[in-house]
Amino acid sequence: MGQKSNERRVAPNEAMAMVKNLKTSAQKLNLVAQTIRGKDAGVALIDLEFNHRRVSQDVRKCLQSAVANAENNHGLDVDKLYVAEAYVGKSLTMKRWRARARGRASKILKPFSRITIVVREKDAEGNKTVSAPKPAAKKVAKKVDVTKSAPKPKSAEKAPVKKAITKEATAKKTPAKKAAAKKTTAKKTATKKDTK
Repeated sequence: MGQKSNERRVAPNEAMAMVKNLKTSAQKLNLVAQTIRGKDAGVALIDLEFNHRRVSQDVRKCLQSAVANAENNHGLDVDKLYVAEAYVGKSLTMKRWRARARGRASKILKPFSRITIVVREKDAEGNKTVSAPKPAAKKVAKKVDVTKSAPKPKSAEKAPVKKAITKEATAKKTPAKKAAAKKTTAKKTATKKDTK
């Protein structure tokens, strides 16, 4: 009674390899990954071998591992392989500090990153194929109540609402003006009586 084997994460004509803790930032690693996306596996290996970036040798090892997985584990033809996907992600980040002036400290972040390379076999005519998407979980359809009336167009709803608001606003403003006018007339009459 052993553990069930994991489901295959790639299509039958694909193989994958991943390197998890590369000592470089994801941004720098992605610059190298860009150079091999969509290329034939052999051409990509040569490009990585002569790339001047330090991390390109680690990417080359990952690509060699993906090609070896395709040949040994999945029985794919090495000459028909091309780099279908090469994507990069963040891994852990070491946090260090450095002493600065007046007893303060500043952060030093030392990022690590990961790269995943998927190689895919070309079809019989030599065309690069797109793998079928993985079956997703079943989606439950939304229930629609047919007895409800259809919604009114937005333009018809908005215009009367604006008019109603403006009428209410003017109705609220006019009593205040009248009350203020009454107060001022009452003050004027009171001052006239005082002067007589």
